[in-house]
Amino acid sequence: MVRTNVKQLRSRHRISQADLGKFIGVTDGTISKLENGRNYPSMELAIKLADFFDVSLDELIGRSKL
Repeated sequence: MVRTNVKQLRSRHRISQADLGKFIGVTDGTISKLENGRNYPSMELAIKLADFFDVSLDELIGRSKL
């Protein structure tokens, strides 16, 4: 679920994987793995993503609608 919402949020903000990675301090490969379900974010990374996109952690992981 996290991968879907990260990709949706990133697309809505019209930002590349590389730029998102730079803003939150990870590589574009890390963002790709999150979006494709090959990796899940640590709590620290989830918080950074939620803060960047101005959504709750519940919204980020799909527990509530975006």
